[in-house]
Amino acid sequence: MKFPEWIIEEVKRNKKDLADIPASKTKKDLKDYRLHTVCDEALCPNRGDCFKNGEATFLILGDRCTRACAFCAVNKNTPQPPDAGEPDRIAELVKKWGLKYVVFTSPTRDDLPDGGAGHYAETIKAIKKLNPGVKTEPLIPDFKGDIKALETALKAGPDVLAHNIEMVERLYPEARKGADYGRSLALLSNCKKINPAQAVKSGIMLGLGESKEEIKATIKDLKAAGCDLLNLGQYLPPGERHYPVSRYYTPAEFMELKDYALSLGFKGVLSGPLVRSSYKAAELYKKAGKRDKQSGQDKEGGKEAVE
Repeated sequence: MKFPEWIIEEVKRNKKDLADIPASKTKKDLKDYRLHTVCDEALCPNRGDCFKNGEATFLILGDRCTRACAFCAVNKNTPQPPDAGEPDRIAELVKKWGLKYVVFTSPTRDDLPDGGAGHYAETIKAIKKLNPGVKTEPLIPDFKGDIKALETALKAGPDVLAHNIEMVERLYPEARKGADYGRSLALLSNCKKINPAQAVKSGIMLGLGESKEEIKATIKDLKAAGCDLLNLGQYLPPGERHYPVSRYYTPAEFMELKDYALSLGFKGVLSGPLVRSSYKAAELYKKAGKRDKQSGQDKEGGKEAVE
């Protein structure tokens, strides 16, 4: 299936950005600090745009995943033990780049007793210790539904806790083996039970064969689970051997779904063909904060906030 024009043009612009000096410098720093980014490992189409601006989503706990999701390009070989020095190196690079908002994620590490939760916590702590005031957004795996592991990550004080539902429930058995739709929803819901004030975020890929009714049902499920922030993006197969794309949603359809999510009460929604989990994460966080503030003002004035 051929890419539509609106995706081709955006990808071309991003590829051009990868040749820019700031992008090259970003990649050199990552090599010098022995760090990975999900931008490269997952072949994200926004690499050029993000690297040009000195932004990257760090990939902790190595670059090898213990699961084999059909849509993902991350290495599936046997993982290496966690690198105890990694959290401090990330914190140092955050300081060098002068970042104010840091997103980091990992492959799923079912081989580790806590699923890597302790390493997530140490990364949050290291970043905040060396960079006071910096916001952190860990994008966590499901930790096999382990509440204690989730508590470990939350106790470190992330500003946003993200976990992607990825797709509609019907597609899980074929496209996301090893994961469980209900378990992911429970993890998101448990975030709010552990800390009602915690900002929670999730994301959905579109174009794997779902219907719009299924997308809306999934958005409803996420809202019911306590999600505050939502990303909606087009699925783009990283290679011919990966799960095939079923259709390409138009920018107008992404806008329609964004409006639907906002109507349910989400505090912030990013929706578009090349939107990915961490794309413009700081911008989305700020928008949600403004919406919270506006909502508070309107309630004081005796009326509800309307976007």
